Amino acid sequence: MPLPLKRRYKSKIGDCIASPAIENDKQMAKAIKAGIEAGNEYQVTLSHDGTEGLKKAETGEFDSAVIDGDLPKKDGFTVLRDLRKNGNHVLTLLYSEPTCATFPIRVLDVDADVYLQKSGNLDELQVWIRSLLRKRYQNMGAMIRYADLRVDPVNHKVWRNDKEIVMTAKEYRLLLYFAKNAGKVLTRQNIADNCWTESLDSFSNIIDVYINHLRKKVNNEFLTKLIHTVRGQGYILEERG
Repeated sequence: MPLPLKRRYKSKIGDCIASPAIENDKQMAKAIKAGIEAGNEYQVTLSHDGTEGLKKAETGEFDSAVIDGDLPKKDGFTVLRDLRKNGNHVLTLLYSEPTCATFPIRVLDVDADVYLQKSGNLDELQVWIRSLLRKRYQNMGAMIRYADLRVDPVNHKVWRNDKEIVMTAKEYRLLLYFAKNAGKVLTRQNIADNCWTESLDSFSNIIDVYINHLRKKVNNEFLTKLIHTVRGQGYILEERG
């Protein structure tokens, strides 16, 4: 049964579906696009190599991503790893041929939501895509609130009162982590472990630099300050006048 949608959702990345999709085989890509869009309020944007797909994914908004693991220029595993590294948590279906004994580990390492082995079965692929989209829509409205701060984990937007605060992907990921742990002291090691996918020394000043940027955006224009340093321990999101 097709997922009922209230409006046409745009998706940008790849070569496969009504979300993002990157597909190496152009004929397969067209078939997937036609199958997803037929009778559904979906819009599919195609890309045929990893470099193009990653660029579209990073510059546009989309509901989910379907990525071929065997892409030219930049393979699908690298595309997904780069997305996650940059704080992009779009729901993702990765499909590919298993090529070696360590293949399952590679799938887990890049944090795909769904892995599907290539079979040529478009019906199965469509079912999984609808499942991803359904999960996204069910999560809508799960706004995180603290004091006058609102963080939208679906659309990656932030407001204080009614003022939207524009953030980079890394700033957003940091604030989301703070918002989910409001009132708790977060050490640099906590922040490094939860907000950076790459290895990062907890004593690196990169963390301090990013938090200072975040603090300016979240604190400076408002009487009530939210992000504070806890001397000798770390940082906290807490309402203080």
